[in-house]
Amino acid sequence: MATIYFYEKPGCINNTRQKKLLVAAGHHVVALNLLTENWQPDSLRAFFGKLSVRNWFNYSAPAIKQGEIDPENLTEHEALALMLKNPLLIRRPLMQVGDSLMAGFNQQAVDNWIGLTEIEIHPDMESCPRPLAQASCSHE
Repeated sequence: MATIYFYEKPGCINNTRQKKLLVAAGHHVVALNLLTENWQPDSLRAFFGKLSVRNWFNYSAPAIKQGEIDPENLTEHEALALMLKNPLLIRRPLMQVGDSLMAGFNQQAVDNWIGLTEIEIHPDMESCPRPLAQASCSHE
C-alpha cells in the first residue's frame, strides 16, 4: 500500500472521512496542514495537473460563497496568487504519493490511482456539509 502525504484543513469533516477511507484501504496517511504549508507557486500548481483553473478551487471557501472571488474568470497566475494569500481557496485535499500528485477527492479517481477497498461511494466528499453561518466553521 501507499504512503500518502495528505494536505488538509485540520478539523474538516470531509478530510477526516477521506483519511479514514484511505487508512481502511491499508494506506499510511501523513496528515499535513494545508493552511500553514509554505506554498510556492510551482509546487502548488503541480497538484492541479491538467485540471482547469476553475477546478483548483474549494467552492466551500467563504470568499467564493460570498461572491468575492469568481474562479470561472481567473488565469492560472491570478488563481495561484489568490491561493497563496488565502489557502482556504485551495481545493482539498492535496495528496502526494511518491512523485504523483492529486487535488480533490473523487473516490473513483483515488481508487484508480492508489486503490480503495470495500468503499461506499459518497456523492460528494469535497463540499463542506456545514452551513457557512455555523459557528464552528466561522474561522474558514
